[in-house]
Amino acid sequence: MLSGALSGLTVIDFTHIGAGPTCTMLLADMGAKVIKVEPPEGELGRKLGPAWIGSDSALFHGFNRNKLGLKLDLKSPAGLDAAHRLAAEAGIVVESMRPGVMDRLGLGYKALSASNPRLIYCSISAYGQSGPYAQRPGVDGILQADSGLMSIIGTEDAEPSKVQAPVIDVFTGYVAAMGILAQLRKTEEIGLGAQLDVNLFNSAIALQQVSLTNYLADGEAPKRIGSAAPYSAPNEAFEAADGWLMVAAYNGGRWERLCDVLGVPELAADPRLADSSTRVANRALMRELLGPRFRQKSRDEWLALLQQADILCAPVSDYKDLMDHPQLAASGMLLKLHDPQHGEITVPGFPINSAAMNAGNHKVAPGLGEDSRAILSSYGFSEQAIDGVLESNVISMTKKIPVPMKSGEQGNRTKMARE
Repeated sequence: MLSGALSGLTVIDFTHIGAGPTCTMLLADMGAKVIKVEPPEGELGRKLGPAWIGSDSALFHGFNRNKLGLKLDLKSPAGLDAAHRLAAEAGIVVESMRPGVMDRLGLGYKALSASNPRLIYCSISAYGQSGPYAQRPGVDGILQADSGLMSIIGTEDAEPSKVQAPVIDVFTGYVAAMGILAQLRKTEEIGLGAQLDVNLFNSAIALQQVSLTNYLADGEAPKRIGSAAPYSAPNEAFEAADGWLMVAAYNGGRWERLCDVLGVPELAADPRLADSSTRVANRALMRELLGPRFRQKSRDEWLALLQQADILCAPVSDYKDLMDHPQLAASGMLLKLHDPQHGEITVPGFPINSAAMNAGNHKVAPGLGEDSRAILSSYGFSEQAIDGVLESNVISMTKKIPVPMKSGEQGNRTKMARE
């Protein structure tokens, strides 16, 4: 089973917010021991809300299950020394600092691989480790804009839009995990690790495989056409009497059957709508002819008729609809975590063999530095050495103490008390 596939591997996680934590979470789900290293104030992802679960953002819980938490001040000699000792013995290091930062700390690939040649070192950045933009910072929304993705989202007369889910962050995390797993196989063969350059910009380009390939083929900039697919029609959302549904009826005789279901069989023989390509070219006409027909019945009525005719369709669901989706209940994709302080937390789970992978016990995202003592002890730090580091406030184990909310303050705030 995939849940134990990476057991025995240790991953040191120097990442924050989205892409890096997604990568290391996937590795943790598959059995790797992931030590999440955070600065004394915690990584930025803890503070991005609403929504909140206690003092931490729900976003943080969505990216960091099944990890151990270690708090280190990399600006302190003692904290930096501890990071060196952990990373030098790791099988995998994943970091998302700006290019050059880890090198200056002595934690870059060259420094660590000199004594650990099998090390797989994954660097995740906005624009990559080289090139004119290498030193530029960037987050998901910035890369959605800069990569061209935002230019194809929404409708032509609307302001620029982005995908609200951080698709580039999450996709980059999956790309990084895929690269690490491939390099693991290579390292088993040749006995040497490597540095992987994974970045949001490249992932954003790869994500646009269809639209960008079309542009490279004909030089035509894609238009913002809302729910429609630029390469096939009908393959878009239509408004029913009480809501919206998505319909894909562009091949396999489905166009003819759609015309029959809608009560306009003559359109199937209209030369302006003869095949998918002509319907793409005459999409406005097609929608003008089909739109009024769809508005004559409810969404559920159309879905029943279309499914009976083997026409691909689905309701345009919101999250409330999704919670009632029969396939979601059967999929096993909602993973329930138990937090000792806040009770049950539900997050999207691992997407492969999901029913099995998301069953059983999974560790909630770690509290800031909560595993510091156990981690350092396992790396040979004596109790006296650990105490010395704790007393210097380089590493601390913390518990969360709720602070009463002020009027208008978002989320729950906490103060940290050393145990």
